Amino acid sequence: MTLTAMLSTAGCGEHGAAGTPVPDRVDETVRAASPLAGGRAAGQLTALEESSDSRIGLFAVDTATGRFVAHRAEERFAFASTGKVLTAAAVLEATDDSELDAPTPVEPDDVVPHSPVTESRAGAAISLREAAEAAVTVSDNTAQNIMLEHLGGPAGLEAVLRGAGDATTDPARYEPELNEVFSGDTRDTTTPRAMTASLRAYLVDGRLSPSDRDELVSWMEASTTGQDLVRAAVPAGWVVADKSGTPATSGGRNDVALVWPPGQPRNAPWVITVFTDRPGAGADAASVSGLVASATAAAVAELADEV
Repeated sequence: MTLTAMLSTAGCGEHGAAGTPVPDRVDETVRAASPLAGGRAAGQLTALEESSDSRIGLFAVDTATGRFVAHRAEERFAFASTGKVLTAAAVLEATDDSELDAPTPVEPDDVVPHSPVTESRAGAAISLREAAEAAVTVSDNTAQNIMLEHLGGPAGLEAVLRGAGDATTDPARYEPELNEVFSGDTRDTTTPRAMTASLRAYLVDGRLSPSDRDELVSWMEASTTGQDLVRAAVPAGWVVADKSGTPATSGGRNDVALVWPPGQPRNAPWVITVFTDRPGAGADAASVSGLVASATAAAVAELADEV
């Protein structure tokens, strides 16, 4: 499906924007110095919200040019399993190769639902590197908890993120409880802008060593859980590395991704965060996934200047 076809139902509105280059760390001075100007995606995203009775949060930046698209970029959403990529990045940053490859016991009582890799290791062991790969590629929940334990729990992850300049993302619980976020609760939430900035810091701007970055990106490229999200929104031949998430209480789906259009420098991908929620909508998974894909298509078309 072409980008234009995917956007055929989009209309006009406000809330969203395309604008000038955005830095990794955003404070009030930077925000005031970089006002957002209206863009085509603004109306398209608002129309998608209205037609689906949903809320969409999006921040997408072309790191080669600084052009970006934003929609509800400062609003909080449950990050769900998209947070696993940040946990994996924090583990890679904080751990040398010998620690990454050392065995970590997998206690049977610690195995939680949706743990396709670690459940087979119950009573045995898994390395931190294997846990990180499992968390990113197949969204293994016990693997996420093993990584969190290595960092000192959710508070340890929070400390690492604060050190990386992310003052917004609020890791507070383990899997699977972290997926339950109700209105007014900031635990295990972030904003589209903050998530994109953290992904950029780790995967583009040098927070991770080149070898650690390449390993994490390879896991995201191999991820199997987001085929109907950002990957479904881009033309054939584009390269996508992503991590999806499904909050338990919001009725939405999420995806965070690095995207390389043909000719895009490998060291300067587009970085895209799409969060959605549809509380009380009771929508089927396919329609919610389609919402993420359609929102992504609007941002991609804006960045590519194709509509």
